[in-house]
Amino acid sequence: MLAIATAYCPSTAVSAAEQLVGNPPTAALHRLESGAGAMAVLPEAPLISSAGGEAFWNATINYVDAEILNPRTGAKDKVHLRAYQGPGSDPDYPFVAPTISLFPGETFRITLDNRLPAEDPSCGHQHGKINKPHCFNSTNLHGHGLWVSPSGNSDNVLLRINPNVNFQYEYNIPADHPAGTYWYHPHLHGSTALQVSSGMAGALIIRGTRLPKVGEPGDIDTLLRHADGSPFQERIVLLQQIPYACYDGSGRIKTDPPTDDGGLWVCDPGDTGAIERYEAPVGVEGQPIGPDQFGNGVWKASGRYTTINGRTIPTFTGATAGKIERWRLIHAGVRDSVALGFQKTRDSEIALATSAAYTASTPEERTAFVDRVCDGTDIAQHALAADGHTRDRLVEQTKSVLHPGYREDLLVVFPTPGTYCIVDGDLSADATASQQVKSRQILGFVEVGKGPGIGELTATAYIDQELSSAAGRFMPDDIAQKVMADLDGGFLLSAFEPHRTTVGEVLTGKQTLSFKIDTSVSPLSFQIGSLNEKDEGIDLLPYDPMRIDRVLPLGGLEEWRIKSFVGGHPFHIHVNPFQVVAILENDKDVSGFEPDNQSPYARLKGVWKDTLFISGANRTFIVRTRYQRYIGDFVLHCHILDHEDQGMMQNVRIALPDGQGGVIPSHH
Repeated sequence: MLAIATAYCPSTAVSAAEQLVGNPPTAALHRLESGAGAMAVLPEAPLISSAGGEAFWNATINYVDAEILNPRTGAKDKVHLRAYQGPGSDPDYPFVAPTISLFPGETFRITLDNRLPAEDPSCGHQHGKINKPHCFNSTNLHGHGLWVSPSGNSDNVLLRINPNVNFQYEYNIPADHPAGTYWYHPHLHGSTALQVSSGMAGALIIRGTRLPKVGEPGDIDTLLRHADGSPFQERIVLLQQIPYACYDGSGRIKTDPPTDDGGLWVCDPGDTGAIERYEAPVGVEGQPIGPDQFGNGVWKASGRYTTINGRTIPTFTGATAGKIERWRLIHAGVRDSVALGFQKTRDSEIALATSAAYTASTPEERTAFVDRVCDGTDIAQHALAADGHTRDRLVEQTKSVLHPGYREDLLVVFPTPGTYCIVDGDLSADATASQQVKSRQILGFVEVGKGPGIGELTATAYIDQELSSAAGRFMPDDIAQKVMADLDGGFLLSAFEPHRTTVGEVLTGKQTLSFKIDTSVSPLSFQIGSLNEKDEGIDLLPYDPMRIDRVLPLGGLEEWRIKSFVGGHPFHIHVNPFQVVAILENDKDVSGFEPDNQSPYARLKGVWKDTLFISGANRTFIVRTRYQRYIGDFVLHCHILDHEDQGMMQNVRIALPDGQGGVIPSHH
C-alpha cells in the first residue's frame, strides 16, 4: 500500500496543469551585429546573428518572493531567496535563470547589478577564517565550462561584487569555441553553495552553425535535423536542489516529527522558506540545535525534491512518438547525484502520472510510487556530448548519471505514444556525491503524442537511419559519405569531435591531485593536495587565496593522476577541458567500451570533460589536458559547493614559457 502524507495539508491543491513544463525562459539579449550582418547558416533555416557581433544582457541580483511546490503536501511553499532577474525572466519561476544562447565568435557582455542588502551579518571579520562560509550577499559570476580568459573582467572568479556594486563582465567567445551545453552561476568563495542552492543558475548554450570540412570538425547541431531541415526538438533540463527551510523561534529548522536527528523539513501555514546559513544555530550548552542546512546527508534527510526548470515533478508535453529529441541535461544542484532514465507508465496507473498524485515522503514510499506507476523498463537513450563536448561516438545507455556540475546531451526517441516517467534511479553509496545509497524516485513525466513511431527497429537502428539520412541531405558532398560510414561503423562522430585526441602526443609534464576530508579535527578540514610515488596523499591543505598552488606552462600538454581518500568529489577545473585516459580500479582500467563493463565509469575513455566524479580509494583517475591560448589565474575545486566554500579548492596559474624549459615567474 502506498502511504499518503496527511500532515500539513494544503487549503488548495495544485492542479497537474500548473506543473506543465517547457524549456527555461530565454534571456532577451540585445545584439549588435558585426559588419557581416545576419547570415543563413543552415539550409532552410531562419537568419541568425552573425559571429563576430556583440550580445548584451543585464541581470539584477536580489531577494525574490515566490513559491515552490512541495509534492508531499500538495501545497506551494512560500520562499524568500536570492535570484537573478533580467529581461526574459519568468516571475512565476524566478529560481531558474534565463537561458543564454551565444555563437562562436561573439562577445558577450553581462552586467550584474548586486541589489542584495548591504547589511550582511555573515560578512563579519574573516581573518583566519577564509574557509568558513561567509559574505552571503556578495557575489561574482562563472561561465561553467567556457573556454575563455580567466583574467580581468572575463571569467574571473577571483573578483568580488559587493552589494550596491554594478559590474560588466565581457566574455570573448572564440570563433573556434566548441558548440555545446554549458551553464552560469555565482562563484565567490564562501557564498557559492548558498547562492547556487537559492536558484542562481542558468543554462548557457553555444549554438553550433559550422558544417564539417575535410580535416576540420563541424558542429553536431548541423546534423541533428529532420528531413524538412527543422532541428530536433530541444529539451533544456536544468536540475536544481533548493534546500529551503522554515525556522522556529530558536532558529531551528522545522521538521516533522520535530526532532533534532530526524524528520522531514516542513513549513507551517504562514511560514516563508529561506536559505540563510550553512550550520545549525548553537544552543546555550554549545551544541547545535536541529539539523544543518548543508552538509553530508542533509539533502536526503530534508525530504526536498530535485526540480526541473523551476518545477517539482513536472510534465513535459509536445513529444511525438518516433521523433528524435535532444535533451540537454544540466546538474545545477549542489549535493545529490541523479541517475536519469525514462520508463513507460503502466496503463492501469495512468491517473497517478501527475505531480498532484505524488505525495510520497520517505525513500521507501518514493520507490513504491515508481514501482506502482512505471513499468520498470528503461527505454534506450544515446549519449551525444559530455560537459558540452561532442563525444567521439554515440553511446547507448539506459541512465544518465549526473553529479554536481555535470552536463549530458542525449538523443531520445519515444517509440510509442503515451505517458513516460522520468525516473531518478538507484545508485550505490560510492556512486553518489552524498556517499549515501540512493533509491529510485520520480523526477517528472513526458506526454508523448501519436506519430510514426519506430516500427520494428531498435532505437539505435532508428537513430542511425535518421542521422544517416540527415548526413546525405545536409552535409557537404565530400563529407556526407564519411559521416554515414562512421555512423554505420560504430556510431562514430569523428567529423564533429571538437578536440583532437591527446593519445600518442608527447607530454610536457605531469600533475597529481588528491582530495581529503580531515575528520580528526572540528570543524572538518576540506583539503586538496598531491600524490607521492606510492599514490599517497601529500601536501594536503585547505584553500588559501594568497597561495598559487600550481604554475603551469602555456602550450603544455600534461597528464594528471587524481585520487580521493575520503568521500567522493566532483573535480572541476576552469578554462581548459581534459580528456579521460584511464580510470583504474584495483589497477584495472574500467573506462572502456566492453559490452559487459558494468562500472559506473564505463564508456568514458577518450571523453572530454570539465567535471569528473573522483570516488573510491581503490580508484585512480588519469586525464590529460592542454593549456591553450589563455594565461591568468583561476581555480580547481570540488563541485560539492559547500566543500569548495570550506576550503576544497586550489589556485592555478597559467604562465608564459620562459624559453628555457620553465615559465616566467609572474605574468603581473
